[in-house]
Amino acid sequence: MTTTPLPPQSFVKKEPGEASVPAPGRGRRLTRVEKRAIAAQGKLSSPWASLLAIVIAVLWTIPSLGLLITSFRPELDIRRSGWWTFFTSPEVTTDNYQEALFGSSTNFSTFFINSFVITLPSVVIPISLALLAAYAFAWIEFKGRSILFVAVFALQVVPIQVTLIPLLSQYVDWGLEGSFWVVWLSHSMFALPLAIFLLHNFMKDVPPSLVEAARVDGAGHVKIFFQVLMPLLTPAIASFAIFQFLWVWNDLLVALTFAGGAPDVAPLTVRIAELSGSRGSEWHLLSAGAFISMVVPVLVFLALQRYFVRGLLAGSVKG
Repeated sequence: MTTTPLPPQSFVKKEPGEASVPAPGRGRRLTRVEKRAIAAQGKLSSPWASLLAIVIAVLWTIPSLGLLITSFRPELDIRRSGWWTFFTSPEVTTDNYQEALFGSSTNFSTFFINSFVITLPSVVIPISLALLAAYAFAWIEFKGRSILFVAVFALQVVPIQVTLIPLLSQYVDWGLEGSFWVVWLSHSMFALPLAIFLLHNFMKDVPPSLVEAARVDGAGHVKIFFQVLMPLLTPAIASFAIFQFLWVWNDLLVALTFAGGAPDVAPLTVRIAELSGSRGSEWHLLSAGAFISMVVPVLVFLALQRYFVRGLLAGSVKG
């Protein structure tokens, strides 16, 4: 019985403290991108990087912990001392949440529903339009396609503040002021450039052989879009939906501009801002109101964060 000796395995030159990493292929020289990736992996996996990440996580969590503790403290304790004194004389109450949600002067429950009414269509509308535009830019040949795509992508650098007054004037001329339509349309317009860019990058990552095989079988653009690409775009759609949901739910500028003067359509962020503004006497309810507002986006992000990260990295690295 004879044994064949294994060929010597090539290893990447390592820095002090790094583990040896086998090269992707015997005798093949690593590219600059591969070398930088290996070096970054060694730095990010070091104990100092882990310690720094823990410190940042703790510092980031302390304000949220203080907000949660303050929301359960009595009004007099909130006004007289800081949240850290809770540990020496703990006293818990749910009066702040009851007053914030169902109080006659706050009534957060109505504004909470308004936030959902504003956010859900503001997510569905741009995704529906961006999917069609991204497919056209990715798989349909037409004159000026590259120039038009660059122009759409460049719209991301336009400040939102520049468009607020012209849009509001146009909405008044159309008679749409004071309705949900002005908020839906505004959020959709502001989200379309980024949505088209992200979905376009995902579509370009789809192997062209799949699309070509569908065309050989006689499939048109509609069939290719719904039966070939849509099942593969679920992570991309979910990632942008999370991104847009978080942005719209936490938005104050657009909501204050287009819905601030109409209490029937104002979201929760506008009402919370009033607690520290025109209704400053009820500032002790800010912690409960802020925690009510942040619970939904935190749950959404924690449940679907893998899609969020994957969508942001789509098309950023080409191998």
